Amino acid sequence: MKSPNCYLNALGLLCASGDSASEIRQGLASGQTNLSSSGEFSAGHPLTLGLYQGDLPSVPLSDQKWHSRNNQFALAALNQIEAEVSTAIDRFGAARVGVIIGTSTSGAAESEFAIQQWVQNGNTPSGYDYSVEELAATAQFVAEILAVAGPVYGISTACSSGAKTLAAARRLIQAGICDAVVAGGVDTLCRLTVRGFSSLEAVSEIRCNPFSKNRSGINIGEAAALFLVTAEAWGVELTGVGEGSDAHHISAPDPSGAGAVRCMTGALQDAGLEAADVGYVNLHGTATALNDQMESLAMQAVFGLDTPCSSTKPFTGHTLGAAGALEAGICWLSLKGDAGELLPIHVWDGVRDPELPCINLVSAETRIDQPLNYALSNSFAFGGNNISLLLGRIP
Repeated sequence: MKSPNCYLNALGLLCASGDSASEIRQGLASGQTNLSSSGEFSAGHPLTLGLYQGDLPSVPLSDQKWHSRNNQFALAALNQIEAEVSTAIDRFGAARVGVIIGTSTSGAAESEFAIQQWVQNGNTPSGYDYSVEELAATAQFVAEILAVAGPVYGISTACSSGAKTLAAARRLIQAGICDAVVAGGVDTLCRLTVRGFSSLEAVSEIRCNPFSKNRSGINIGEAAALFLVTAEAWGVELTGVGEGSDAHHISAPDPSGAGAVRCMTGALQDAGLEAADVGYVNLHGTATALNDQMESLAMQAVFGLDTPCSSTKPFTGHTLGAAGALEAGICWLSLKGDAGELLPIHVWDGVRDPELPCINLVSAETRIDQPLNYALSNSFAFGGNNISLLLGRIP
């Protein structure tokens, strides 16, 4: 029996670029970025960050284990798709609805504050619960808010976490375990990640500059992107998935791009498509020397030099565990657009690195004559834990 097709029906998201689909779409097309400078997470040393500065909803549950900025982000994204998710729960029943959330920080910021208080006065804050930091905490929180009883778990594979949740949701639906899954990624800023990446000398003090000769590292960001995933044909189709774990190095990618090639090729094969069918690729594009080198080589190997592509991290920062879901969401927004609309612009200084293939980075002049039919999103994580998602417009 053929497995059912899988669709990303509805999307809720927020990040440095905004807290609605229309606001974020407008920013991506205009090239207007909203990254900001802050020393809050880096011992007073200012860094450029993808910090969300809008209002967040209050957590409506009394138990303190649910009270974290990560869960507030999840709730803000969930509120945007509340009607669609409620309809799915009513239709399928709570036991047939699952939740999968990718994260790398969970409640780490709250634990940082608690540990600081303990060091200073020997006591943690009243009501502090260490379980706020568990990597499945946000998935459990979403399930608690929705009162669903299907499978609930977290995924933490560094920068591919959010994308991995969509692949996992697809498998639950195709296996007949769930009829609907709320899936995506949520990660919020904390000192652990900002200082950790700084210690790797991977962080740029200025706005990131992907694929430029002058690239100098990443900007850490925060975001939430949640999808309602079902077998019902509306929204955008998740047509193909390519996953790999090449274990080339604990943090550095395979410089040849072989792992990225396997994922992109795998997604195309899974969807039964050719490279020429894909009209846009959202690059992992971290603006680190090694990632941009290997990804441009992989793009050339799979798509040649003509396929429009861009890194959207200058708009959002690198949102780590949320990045894969957020960037799949950006492809989702692009696929919902009309002919003649701008693809997400590649924001950089325009200085080509002569050591990289001259891939077709989207500019303000790049327009498509027909509606975008297929878009690919790349997420490449530590340890070679990589994934490519291929999304398709529904006719």
